[in-house]
Order: sequence, then C-alpha cells, then structure tokens
Amino acid sequence: MSRLNNKVALILGGAKGIGLAISQRFASEGATTWFTSRRNEELAAASHTIAGDGRPLRADVSQISELTRIAELIKTESGQIDVLVINAGMSTYSTLDEVTPAHFDTTFGLNVRSPLFALQAALPLMKAGASVVLIGSVADVLGTQGYGVYGASKAALRSFARTWTRELSERGIRINVVAPGPVDTEMMQAASEELRNGIISAIPLARMGRPEEVANAALFLASDESSYIAGAEICVDGGLTQV
Repeated sequence: MSRLNNKVALILGGAKGIGLAISQRFASEGATTWFTSRRNEELAAASHTIAGDGRPLRADVSQISELTRIAELIKTESGQIDVLVINAGMSTYSTLDEVTPAHFDTTFGLNVRSPLFALQAALPLMKAGASVVLIGSVADVLGTQGYGVYGASKAALRSFARTWTRELSERGIRINVVAPGPVDTEMMQAASEELRNGIISAIPLARMGRPEEVANAALFLASDESSYIAGAEICVDGGLTQV
C-alpha cells in the first residue's frame, strides 16, 4: 500500500533538485502532489518526470499574496492539505564584511518570512493528522565562512519548528525538519573537483547525498509511520554533523 494514498501534498519549491525528488516520491506514493516554481520551464520539465498526480503551480512564494492564492486554489481543487513541505530557499555567499541589507532581507525573506506565512495560509486547510516538513540545512549548526546569513536563516527555521510544534499540537498537526548536508544537485555538480573533494573529505560516509535520499526522509516525516515524531530534526548528511 502506498504511504500517501488519499493525501494532498503541497511542495513549495518542488520543481528541481531536492524539491523535485520530493515531488516525484510523494506522487509515486499516491499523493495528489501540488508543486511550485517561479519558472514555467522548470514546472514543465518537472511534470514530465513525475509519475502520478503531479500538479504544477507557477508562484513566487516570497509573496504573501501568492501564498494566499495557492491556498485558495488548493481549497477549490482538492479541499485540504495533508502534507506541507517548505523547500523553497536560497543560499548566496557573502562574508560579514560584504553583507548588505538587500542580501539579508532577500535571504531572510525567502528562508524565514515565507515559511511562516506559507504555514499560516495553509493552516485553515489542515486537520488533525496533517504533517509539515521544513527543509532546513545542517548549516543551522555549522559555521560556514561566507554563509552566516544563510546559516542564521536555517537556525531560525529550526526554532520555528519547535515553537510551532507547541502551538499546533492541540490541533494534531506535526512539524519536523529535514536538514540535508551536501547533496549532489545541479549546483554541486557545477563546482570544481577541488571543492567537491574538499567537501567529501569531511563527510564520514565519504560521498555527497542524493536528492532521493532527502526525499526518503521527507516521506517518512510526511507519512503516518512518523506519527509520534514532532519538533524533531533529521539530519541527512552522511554523518557530517553527527560524529
């Protein structure tokens, strides 16, 4: 039996990389899977790879009006949201000396502000048994040079998961975080061999993760198999932050 049969899932940032792997996996597990991107070409390409009920949505999830529109559309078409995955995010290199207000505002706007208002928009469609999966990063505990603002934004997301677990437990809605380490996405594949080797040398399992491995963790937290897990962070990092 598929683990998400009769479930409605919304994946924000679900058309490429880790987000696409999650959209693919959820649809294959029986969920009606709504997934977003700002780019039509990404949505079209992703749709060809999804086996199951995949429903593309063009949206800029940094805008509250867009989050409201998404919720209203899903309410009309599907009636509910059983699983919300917030994957949309950004990471831009900038050292302390170089950080600008625009860099800070853009990063926190998408990585912190957007998840807050995305959940707020989705909540009226969520009932007891629903699951929220936040895609964080092991950067929430690592001090990575040049990524201080990004790391702080992911730490904020981890903190949200704890607070939201307290606030939503009476409604039977679970919040958890998947925190990937280095994952072999298109961005990583474009990096130099020297950089890739340097990253891999720090990972106990001696390789980068695969997007589908992050999707596996997201599926577990989305499904009833994790019904007694709330407010937790699962690190999918090959042991990078664990040993």
